[in-house]
Amino acid sequence: MPSSTTSSTAAAYLRPQPGEYAPYTGAYISLVVGNDILAALDEQRRQMLLLFSGRTDADGDLRYAPDKWTLKEVLGHINDTERVLSYRALRISRADATPMEGFEQDDHVRNGPWGRRPLTDLIEDYIAVRRATLSLFRNLDEPAWTRRGVANKNEVTVRALAYTIAGHELHHRKILEEKYLR
Repeated sequence: MPSSTTSSTAAAYLRPQPGEYAPYTGAYISLVVGNDILAALDEQRRQMLLLFSGRTDADGDLRYAPDKWTLKEVLGHINDTERVLSYRALRISRADATPMEGFEQDDHVRNGPWGRRPLTDLIEDYIAVRRATLSLFRNLDEPAWTRRGVANKNEVTVRALAYTIAGHELHHRKILEEKYLR
C-alpha cells in the first residue's frame, strides 16, 4: 500500500515494459530495484546526500582520468539529465504530442558552470531538482503514468521516464563510488 508521501495510483507501482522505452534506456531501468518508483527516488535522495556528506570542493574537482568529467561535472550532469527527463515526463503526462529533441550531454557539461561553483551549491541543486521531480510524479493521475510521447526519436511512457531518471542516477552513483570516492 502506498505511503502518505507517494501517489496512490496503481500505475506508479508497475515497472515499465519493453516497448515503453528506447532499448538503450533499458540498462538504466534494469538498475532500479522493486516496483515503487516514488519510494526509490526518495531513497536515492537520502543515499546521495550520505555519499556527498563531508565532501570538499577538492573532492568535487577530482577527475579519475584526464579525459573524464570532474565529480562536480558528474553531479551537474545528473541534475541536468533529471531536469530534461522530468520536463519530458511533464509534457507527455499532459498529453502533449509534440516530439521532443534529444540533448548532447557533453555539450551540457562543457557549457555548464559546475567547475566554478562550490560542491555544496551543486548538492543543494540536486536536492531541489529531486524534490521537484518527486512532486511532479507524486501528483500524476492514473492515466498520466502510461501516456506515450516521443523524445529523442523514441516512443516513451511517463512511467519509463521515472525509472530512467532513477536508473541514470544509480549508474552514475556507482561510478562515483568506484572511481571518485573510494
